[in-house]
Amino acid sequence: MEPEPNMWAHPGLRAAAVAEDWPTLLKAWRTLTRTNQSKLGAIIGLSQPDISAIENRRRTVTSVEVRQRIIDGLGIPTELLGGPQADMPLPSLVLPDVVKDSVDRLRPVRDGNMRLDTYHLEAMEGLLAAHRRAEDTLGSRVMNGIVTQQFEKVAGLYDQARGPLADRLVMLMAEYAQFLAWMAQDQDNAPAALGWFDRSYDWALEAGYGDMAATTMSMKAHLAWSKGKGRRCIRLGEAAASTVGASEATRAMAIQMVGRGHALEGDATNAYRKLDEAQKVIEDALDTPPWLYFYGEPWFAAQRGMADVHLGRWASAIENLRNGLAGFAATFRRDRAWYGACLAHAYAGAGEAEAALNTAMHIIGDASEIGRPHAWGELHTVAALLLRRGAREGRTLVDALAGLD
Repeated sequence: MEPEPNMWAHPGLRAAAVAEDWPTLLKAWRTLTRTNQSKLGAIIGLSQPDISAIENRRRTVTSVEVRQRIIDGLGIPTELLGGPQADMPLPSLVLPDVVKDSVDRLRPVRDGNMRLDTYHLEAMEGLLAAHRRAEDTLGSRVMNGIVTQQFEKVAGLYDQARGPLADRLVMLMAEYAQFLAWMAQDQDNAPAALGWFDRSYDWALEAGYGDMAATTMSMKAHLAWSKGKGRRCIRLGEAAASTVGASEATRAMAIQMVGRGHALEGDATNAYRKLDEAQKVIEDALDTPPWLYFYGEPWFAAQRGMADVHLGRWASAIENLRNGLAGFAATFRRDRAWYGACLAHAYAGAGEAEAALNTAMHIIGDASEIGRPHAWGELHTVAALLLRRGAREGRTLVDALAGLD
């Protein structure tokens, strides 16, 4: 099957090619071309079981021959396999119209001769900001390698830094470490996440960057919450909210983490009190830092819905999660998968088995592709809840999940 004319303009396909994430690339190719595994196998010279094993990560592409078959068979552009990026001091996903300005500004700076000045620091900051947004769509598994390489290049400039440039560079290093911590956490790698959080916090203190120090502490609270540690979540959230130099938006993030910790502990009164406080703070905030670009009314509605799920308040959870999801941009694939899975949980808890299944099936593809392990695990929780309640939809969801495992 011939590819569509704009096939390699698709950001997900390009990102998978750059990262050599072959499972994601093969799935994306088949989706865009409406090709089944047998036809794809014929194109690249592999059997249908081989394609299935690669896509479901039961087989890793280690053979040079198999790699080249994929490249040749699908016509992957050379620019995505190390071509123009050889001129780049910071590795980039080369996403069309996403990081163009920063890429163009950095391209003349050759590897090993990278200058540290205001002009290029701004370009590096722009590149990081663009890749944060790309991760919303492509997921942490695709983005982690590229961002790690970028960080190593940025950190390598530290010995050149003097005066105000040193503070700005260390601030950028703290932002990179925070982003890498988030991606490690998203992949349920708590030790790596904690290591990056600690580095981010140290660099934030070194540069007098209270906003990032508070953000790092707040995200540690999120990690505690994800591990079911309500009390630790509360304490870390409170510490983040009281950090000197934290912006109002960052304080709001920390306060809502305190609310989520209370919800996890079953304390509805304090949970809703803190969530109300956080929402009031963010409504009045004028200084939202660039890494909190996603903050807004939909996000707070979804957070409140998640607290409702913890507290078993199913009707309220359904309303809040639906309101939140309605305001999420289509590019927020990971978040839509996670909160969609929470909504399916709320429907299942409310005894609305058909709605739970329909909601789960609507986001199961994204949950499988970029929502592992969190959204994916939540869908398994939904299936188990439906089965316990004797709903036939539980078996349907189990079979659908098994088909993508």
